[in-house]
Formats: sequence, structure tokens, C-alpha cells
Amino acid sequence: MSTPFPDERTAILTGAGSPRGIGRATAFHLAEAGWNIGLIDVDGAAAAETAAEVAATHGVRAAGAGADVADRDAAVAAVDTLEGQLPQLVALVAFAGVASPVPYLDVDADEWRRVVSVNLEGTHWVTQRAARSMARHGVGRIVGISSVSAQRGGGTYSKTPYSAAKAGIVGLIRSVARELGPHGVTANAISPGPIDTDIMGGTLSDERKAAMAADGVLTRIGTPRDVAAATAYLISEDAGFVTGQTLNVDGGLYMH
Repeated sequence: MSTPFPDERTAILTGAGSPRGIGRATAFHLAEAGWNIGLIDVDGAAAAETAAEVAATHGVRAAGAGADVADRDAAVAAVDTLEGQLPQLVALVAFAGVASPVPYLDVDADEWRRVVSVNLEGTHWVTQRAARSMARHGVGRIVGISSVSAQRGGGTYSKTPYSAAKAGIVGLIRSVARELGPHGVTANAISPGPIDTDIMGGTLSDERKAAMAADGVLTRIGTPRDVAAATAYLISEDAGFVTGQTLNVDGGLYMH
């Protein structure tokens, strides 16, 4: 029998400071469903500002913390800070990531490290820290963010270092799911296709949206709300028998 969720529960989201990002949209969506919200962003002021807006809009408790999640000590300290201010940590969603449109033959050591450290190592450090608390409580939900770029070898905006790091997240999440399942913790990945956010290289024109949508089976590209809704399911109490999976939210761009 699985451990039930506490009456008051918190979801921590990383990378939630961007005004047009998936993380911010998900924070509001989860708060509307009653989750208390902890936000971690490299821009600490943006995290705090978003948290204040979430709390004011939906009447939940919310707090923000600044951290470069690629820095283990900073990532751990940020979770420590948020956990001290909010109800029991039940869910973690690791949105923090950086794009990389550099062609493979031009990728240097600095670019490789920058992309892998934030996207993959950052996901690992914050996941490990949050998982310690979840395992102690006997219940938890972890969501990592992969990408259709990992499944199709790029083909959107970002190229090789990004695709490699996002593929690594799938392996990380599956292994975490296997190890933490006995502790009542699930771990799943979401693999978005093209989503209308600034990580795609800035605000998308109608022409660029149409070109991206043409690869899929639907007539549009994704919105932050599409990913937020998928996240809400995977961290819900009802998703307690779903773990080690990758949920594609990509308009049919990659079918498997």
C-alpha cells in the first residue's frame, strides 16, 4: 500500500524564472490545483518574484531561491532553503536547461561543459537532494525534462550537446525510478517537442511555428500549458503506478 500524500504538499520546480518559460506556466498550473510551490532559478530575484505572484494569485504558499543547479552545493542549498519555508516536499520538476544551436564540428570544450553541466548534472544534483527527503517520507514524485531532440538526434533548434544531455536525463530518470521505487518515489521524464518559449531562440514567428508544426501530425506547436498539464498528471497521487516512463508531449513528432 502506497503512502498517501500529505494534506499540504509542495512541488519544487527548477528553471521557473523565465517570463515565457514552461517552468513559470507550470508553477501557476500546479498552484491552481492546490500545490504549494518552491522555485529555483539562476536568477534568484525572478524566482522570488514569480513565487510572490503565484502565492497572490492562487492563495498557496510559495518561495523562491537563486541557484546555478550545475553547482552541487548551490543546488543542495536552494532545496534546503525552500524545504525550510514550505510544507512537505512531495514533487520535484527539473525544468532548468540551456539551449545550444552550435554545429557539432564547432562545439568546443566550454560549450560542451556548459550545456551538459546545466541540463544533465543540474538535473542530477537537485534530484538527488530532493530524493533524500522523499525517500525519508516514503512518498515522492520526480519529473525530469528530456526533449524530442534526444530521440530524433536534434532537428529542432538545439544540436548535439543538448541532445546528448537530454538523452542522459532519460537514463538518469529510469535508474532513479528503479532505485527509489521501494521508497515510494516515482520518477518519470517528459519529452517535449517544439514549444513556444524563448529557449527556441526567441519569440517564434508564425512562419517558424508553421514550419516546426509541419513535422508533426498536428497543425500547431506546443504551448507551456501542454507541458504543465502533463506534469500535473505525473506528479499527481493518481500517477502512483507510473514510473520509469517517458511521456512525449510533441504533437506526434516522434512516435515509438
